[in-house]
This record gives sequence, C-alpha cells and structure tokens, in this order.
Amino acid sequence: MITTVTLNVAIDKSYVIDVLKKGEVMRVRQCTKTAGGKGLNVARVIKICGEKVLATGIVGGHSGAYVEDMLKEQDIVYDFARTASETRTCINILDSEGNSTEFLEPGDPVAQTELDDFLDKFEEMISESDVITISGSVPKGVNIDIYSRLVAMVKEKGKQVILDTSGDLLKEGIKACPTMIKPNRDEVKALLNISVDDWDELVASARKLQSTGIKFVVVSLGTDGALVVTKDRIYHGKPPSIQPVNTVGSGDSMVAAFAVGLARKYNVEEMLRYAISVSAANTLTMTTGSFKEEDMKALYDQVTIKQL
Repeated sequence: MITTVTLNVAIDKSYVIDVLKKGEVMRVRQCTKTAGGKGLNVARVIKICGEKVLATGIVGGHSGAYVEDMLKEQDIVYDFARTASETRTCINILDSEGNSTEFLEPGDPVAQTELDDFLDKFEEMISESDVITISGSVPKGVNIDIYSRLVAMVKEKGKQVILDTSGDLLKEGIKACPTMIKPNRDEVKALLNISVDDWDELVASARKLQSTGIKFVVVSLGTDGALVVTKDRIYHGKPPSIQPVNTVGSGDSMVAAFAVGLARKYNVEEMLRYAISVSAANTLTMTTGSFKEEDMKALYDQVTIKQL
C-alpha cells in the first residue's frame, strides 16, 4: 500500500474564463472542484495507476467534510485527523490563452493537540505502507521541522518515503534523508544557495544533493521532463511535444508515478519513463491530479530516456 500525507488539505476549484481582466466582473464558463492539496492529487493518481492507496492528513469543518465526500465518490480510502479550523479553498483560473493563475489560501492554524492526533495515526499507518509520500505546505502554526520528523519516523521502520515540498520545509526535511525528493530548478538553487544557470551546474547541484544520503534526487524540468540522479547513474527523461489543457497537478502526478514505481520495484529507467508519461498525461485533462490510461499509454513509448 502507498500512503499519501497532506497536512494542508484544500478544496481545489478550477475556473475556466475567456480573459482575466483586473477590476471587472468575470463570468466563469466552467468550474471544476476536486479534493486538493498536493498529497490528495498524488492519492488520486495512484488510484488511477491501479495501486492501493490511503490518504491521510488533517481536515476540518464543512470544507473538510466536503473533501471527504469527494474522496468517497472517487473510492479513495482516507483516514484523517480532525481540526477545529476550516479546511482551505484554493482557486486556479485558466484563460483561453492557456494561462494559469492560482490563488492559494494559507490554511488556518492547527492546534498542537490536533497535530499530535495526526502523529499518533501516522505512526500506526507506517507499518502497513510500502511507500509513503509527503507533499505540499503546512497550516499556520506547524513547525518547519515537521517533515523531517515524519521522514525520520518512516525510515525508522525501514520504509521508503518521497518528500515533495519547498522552502524551509524542504531544507529541514532533507536533513532526515528521504528516499526521494523532487525539487524544480528554482528549488535546487534555493536549497544550495547557488546559481544554476546551465545544464552542467544543474547536474552538479543534483549530484551534490544526492551525496548527502538521498537515494534518488529527481529534478522536475517542466516541458523538458525530469533529471534523476542516483549514486551511480544520471538519467534525463523528456516527454514528446503536446498541447496541454491544464498543467496544474503535473508534479503531483509525477510523484504518484514514482511512488508506484518504487512499490512495484521498477528500475530507474522504468520509473522515470512511467513518471514522465503519467505527468504528461495529466496535462491533457481539466481535472487536477488525473489522467486517462489511454493518454499515458500513447505517451509512454514516446518518452526519450538518456543516460548522462
């Protein structure tokens, strides 16, 4: 089983409009609602991939109950800790030119007793999991070392863990040496406090991160695919050129596919090809964190993998 952790759950709304104009009343042509927060996007994609998944984290209020209802409709198993705070809402505005503008609420504070309830649940879940993913931001009041603590708990029980976050949460989290991280180019720069202006610098930076004890360093590169650095090898995978519909959730889809690859014991090249094809397929649907099996299969053989 794969367990996904989302401490900052959200209701994600995607608004489709013609043109975004400042200071005017905008008419939404289409609105799509999903159970969101990066980890729930991951859970949804894992489910589509055909693997058993458990979604956990913290939810609260009427919005949290609505998130649970949406997960029930999608037949995704969940076990959340509860908070008195209301689960947040995030909005993504998509215009006719393909631009995406996101409004992300921070998440209301979570009390220490509520966080402790989650930690107790999480401790029990680790033993039942083959792979655990930890994704996204945290609500107000949660210490930045939380992901480092979670990673350490997972590793203590000998399980694999993927950490996908940013900023101080990532800086603290990698101190516990997760199995895999998935920063983008800007996040690599921030982690190492150096410039990454060309390909050689990017590769060298990824190798430096991997040498700290992280088994797989995956650098997501948008339309250029992803770079994977292990102790012995470096691979670059790139998808074919496609016309995206909605790119939101592509990174989460990649994390989901890597988690599936780890659970299925794919080799590095297989994992990378699968992750890129799932991520690219996600961009062809309006729903955040979703893909069609036929799209993924059509893209799979068109992904190019090079060993550097």
